Parts: sequence; structure tokens; C-alpha cells
Amino acid sequence: MAPLRRSRSCLLVAITAPLAALWHLWAPEGSPLALAFFGSDKEDPVDRTKRILREADAVFFDVDSTVVTTEGIDLIGKCFGIMKEISELTHKAMNGNVKFQDAMAERLQLMADHGMTKEKLEKCVKTEGVPKWSPGVREFVQMLHKQGTDVYLVSGGFQNMIKPIALELHIPQKMIYANEILFDEEGNYAGFDRSAPTSASGGKPKVLKLMKRKKGYKNMIMIGDGATDLDARLHGPAKAFIGYGGVSVREKVKNNADWFITSFDEVLDVLPKGTDL
Repeated sequence: MAPLRRSRSCLLVAITAPLAALWHLWAPEGSPLALAFFGSDKEDPVDRTKRILREADAVFFDVDSTVVTTEGIDLIGKCFGIMKEISELTHKAMNGNVKFQDAMAERLQLMADHGMTKEKLEKCVKTEGVPKWSPGVREFVQMLHKQGTDVYLVSGGFQNMIKPIALELHIPQKMIYANEILFDEEGNYAGFDRSAPTSASGGKPKVLKLMKRKKGYKNMIMIGDGATDLDARLHGPAKAFIGYGGVSVREKVKNNADWFITSFDEVLDVLPKGTDL
């Protein structure tokens, strides 16, 4: 019987060891999924995220429904009388129910069919592009800058709507990763720049991987409200993901975030203040 028991034990190890290794790859260390699988002897995910936030060398923010309370593409849709239709497509994309690039192409084409030209878009940005800030986010970014943390805006939205936001937050243009709407010589819609990493599903993990290679960051955090932001943690090098639900609460984000917040006041209490910096 002893040889049989040993053979069964060896078979069990042979089966479970590769599964555990695969789980480590799929469920990043410290994530709620990893904690559920491997036990509760590790650091609490929220406490771990707070510690990483204090040590972060780079924080990456989603913009729409995170830094600001609005969705930029919905506001553009408003200018062309189709805000409701655009908003519905936006929610599908943010919930991860459709490929991001497909949702963007559909929304932009819909706006083009309703009169979007380069000139009309520029007028729209002037009227609708004034930032409506999420409470506490400007103070949060300021404190990150004071502690020497690099701050990026990584968005599936559009450069022309995001550049004014970055300007007010004192974030350099080179630290914006977003999409660009293209027009032909006559100012008619001609698609979008598909070479931008944020123009397709999986774009935010790509941006973080790129910056990790370029800058050698050790402690990167992603903050956002959508499934595309969560990807930077589940499929990218972000050491922690802070889910933001101050505008919209998405169950997938809430359930998988290392730390889920509904107000930036919660993170302001974590960072050193004033003379402590």
C-alpha cells in the first residue's frame, strides 16, 4: 500500500503544482483573487495598496468618470444631439461587454453621421470641455507631485478633451496617453489613430509596460472606474489597482480592485501632508 500512497501523492503534486503556478500568473500577488486562493496569511490588499501608494514612483489615472465626473465622448455626442446613444455604447465598453476599438469606431462613426467635422468638434470642445472635477482629485494629484511621484493620464478618451485637464493638473503633455480623432484635408471625419496603444482593448496594460521599460518604475498604481483600468492590474505590471466608484460603480471593478473607493478623500488621508513631505 505504501508505494500506492506515494504514487498518489506524487500524482497530486504533479497536478496541483502547475495549476498553482498558472494561478500566480493569472491572479497577481496581493490581489483579492490571489488572497482567496492562497489564504489570508498575506498582507491585507487594502493595507498593501496604501503602503504601495506611499512608495509609488508612478500613478496612472483614468480620466473620464475618475479624474472628472463626465465621459468626454458623451459630451461630444451631446453636441451632435446623440448623447443618449453614445452613452449607452460607452457603458457597454466600460463594462467589458464589447471590444474597445469596436465601440469607439461605432461611436465616432455615429457622430460623423450626425454632422461631426473638425471645425464643429473644435467648437464642441470649447463649450463642453471645461473640466468637472471629481472632488479631491486635484489635491490628490498635487500631493503625489509633492512626494515625487510621476503622474500620468491614460484614457480611452480623446487628446483634445484631455489636454486642458492635464494643463490644470500640471501634468506634461508627454505624460498623456489618449486617442486622436482624424480628419481629412476638408475637415471630414477620417477615423482614429489606431497606432495609439489606448485605441484597442488591452491598451492600458501596454502603456504601463511601456513606461516600466522606459523609466524602470518599481511601484506603479492604476486608478480608474472601468474594466479597461482593471486590466492594468490583472494583465499588466501595476502593483495595485484602486477602483473608483465616485461616479459609477461597476461590479467587476468593485469585486476585483485591491482597494475600492468612492471618494478621493479616502486616499488623501493616506499620503503624508504638508511639512511631512
